[in-house]
Amino acid sequence: MSENLKFAVIGGGSWATAIAKMLCVNLSEIAWYMRNDAAIEHIQKYKHNPNYLSSVEFDTHKLKLTNNINEAIEYADYVIFAIPSAFLDAELKNLTVSLSNKIIFSAIKGIVPETSLIVGEHFHIQYDIPYYNIGVITGPCHAEEVALERLSYLTIACGDPDKAKVVAKTLSGNYIKAKISDDIIGTEYAAMLKNIYAIAAGIAHGLGYGDNFQSVMMSNGIREMKKFIKKVHKMKRNINDSAYLGDLLVTGYSVFSRNRMFGNMIGKGYTVKSAMMEMSMVAEGYYATKSAYKLNQGYGAKTPIIDAVYAILYEGKDAKTVFKKLTESLD
Repeated sequence: MSENLKFAVIGGGSWATAIAKMLCVNLSEIAWYMRNDAAIEHIQKYKHNPNYLSSVEFDTHKLKLTNNINEAIEYADYVIFAIPSAFLDAELKNLTVSLSNKIIFSAIKGIVPETSLIVGEHFHIQYDIPYYNIGVITGPCHAEEVALERLSYLTIACGDPDKAKVVAKTLSGNYIKAKISDDIIGTEYAAMLKNIYAIAAGIAHGLGYGDNFQSVMMSNGIREMKKFIKKVHKMKRNINDSAYLGDLLVTGYSVFSRNRMFGNMIGKGYTVKSAMMEMSMVAEGYYATKSAYKLNQGYGAKTPIIDAVYAILYEGKDAKTVFKKLTESLD
């Protein structure tokens, strides 16, 4: 089905590297755009991304590496975006080729700050791409475990199930299992929200709260997520499915979670700026927190965990005081 279709990956980070690895298993060639010329030269010479998932070895004959986003997009039928949401708008401003005849899949777990939209909505509204040509790649899955070839699961959501099946088949392999979903908006919001709850989990850990409290907070987190997503896009969905609950749990508990790591630093007393400088990767949940909080001013869902994280990150409130108050609102 997907043998004659061409794929491009946009981004040079860990998720882009993991997706390129998955695609190369089933395709003879892919285009891969990244801004970093030194990284491109390193991959061409040494077959590894020097900055992310350096244990992954590529067959460079399968890679059309380029620092020109237009070249990569022009090559492909399916374009997979895997760059931090905070940088998406700036990258798209470099486009001179049209996206109108492309099928866009997002592996971005965040909100586009300039428009306060999830990525699928951003492409639909800003670039007039129909929802049946937009899809989402979500977990529960960490790029680091893909690099280690540990069994991992993906959820591929698209308004057109045939296109979801194409991507699911192309990404699947011995250690990758992919299922499809028709809940493109719900799964993308879940992928964004779980990063906020992971920051909360990290803050709690940094403050010295134990596993007992973490389990209560995660239980409240999935219910809070359900209320939020129901306000945004009401449809029949099981919030306990892997795309929602599973993705929340792996992001909230995993040692690979950059959002949990970021929260842990905040809980230990780092400022937001110092925590960001300490990390080599972007914590999407930082940007998602502001967007989700602002969006919910209109929706009115009860979201004490999001409110608590927002108060700490954006209002400069004391984490210990905020979490002491939060403990009284959880059950």
